[in-house]
Amino acid sequence: MTPGRGHIRWFRNTAPYINMHRGKTFVLMLGGEVAQHDNFSNIIHDIALLKSLGINLVLIHGARPQIAARLAAADVESVMHKNIRITDTAALEHVKDAAGSLRAQFEALLSMGLPNSPMQGARIRVCSGNFVTARPMGVVDGVDFQHTGKVRRIDVSGIHDQLNDGSIVLLSPLGYSPTGEIFSLALEDIAVNCAAAIGADKLILFGAEAGVTNRDGELIRQLAVSELENLTIQDTAQRTLLQTAQLACKQGVPRCQIISYQDDCALLEELFTHDGSGTLVANLDYEQSRQADIEDVGGILELIEPLEQQGILLKRSRELLEQEIHCFQLLERDSRIIACAALYPFPDESCGEIACVVTHPDYRGGQRGQRLLRELEQEARNQGLKRVFVLSTQTAHWFLEQGFAEHSRDELPDQKQALYNLQRNSKVFFKDL
Repeated sequence: MTPGRGHIRWFRNTAPYINMHRGKTFVLMLGGEVAQHDNFSNIIHDIALLKSLGINLVLIHGARPQIAARLAAADVESVMHKNIRITDTAALEHVKDAAGSLRAQFEALLSMGLPNSPMQGARIRVCSGNFVTARPMGVVDGVDFQHTGKVRRIDVSGIHDQLNDGSIVLLSPLGYSPTGEIFSLALEDIAVNCAAAIGADKLILFGAEAGVTNRDGELIRQLAVSELENLTIQDTAQRTLLQTAQLACKQGVPRCQIISYQDDCALLEELFTHDGSGTLVANLDYEQSRQADIEDVGGILELIEPLEQQGILLKRSRELLEQEIHCFQLLERDSRIIACAALYPFPDESCGEIACVVTHPDYRGGQRGQRLLRELEQEARNQGLKRVFVLSTQTAHWFLEQGFAEHSRDELPDQKQALYNLQRNSKVFFKDL
């Protein structure tokens, strides 16, 4: 293969994601640590690329390490209560200094346009302003937090006006009151309230690690909000990011993604590749995905029977379905099965069959079939399978859209070939994992 063609093919494979993200609104939460890391300029370049691809961006930066450094240099004591800094009048001056300096750093980097650099021709317009109205945190446990505040209101129309005008909106960890006061705000408080208020499609959270890891140190690729209650995370920083994602999802943000600010290209990999680079937290509480059990047989039969009658699906008896029930994955809403799909592994051939991908007619159009397909593909990877295949008579185009390609039935596992129904003459599609 000619050098460079691998990159061209990778770029071609990003087209579905580029089309999917165009016109969407992403909020990016970047702690002050991000600006101190060597990878910061690369992140700025990637942000510029997202903007050039038609994505609306709101950047929210923190300044905790910068504030701490200024307080220490000025010999001003940093008083904390419940892990929240108490901002007195003396500390507020250093907070404003740190936040203003860091905001200027972001604006300067986003203004670059040097020839032979990733920013050449970017021409990015950045808008900062008084988009966050704050209120004092007040007295908690008898402790007066003084100039430390909380978000009271987000100027939604103001932010949307700037986004519609083609600007990146940049928010600092400061808020302003109608009486002209300035308050120091928590980065997470602004990120959650802003993402929820403006109807962001994603909240992207930057941490030191590549997402959230389990007790064995393995990266957790995807989590539903309902799974977080029983999840134990040892790392304090990861736990804070996960709690922020959980709160945002509960306030209506569909997806939160936790990625590393230390890994070059982590942002692009998360957004433009199938597996991503970090941890996705999805707001899917109202629709649960789970493995089927024997009590679900009746519900699955009710779901698939209309398609069996139309000849789209091969008819399954109750007895056969009871034997194969462990292969099925379900989407359930209000205790009702609204979608199903099955994975039949053939480990000797390192492949598996995806079958019976069905969504109830009342719930089509919400990419539920795609969601189950992705989950079963991930399960196939977990089982060490290299490929998955489907047999289809009437849904070929849908599987082609999901990355499958037509193959000869001679490539099917021997066991599957022996059961192939010549009368149905199903087409065979494979997908590499």
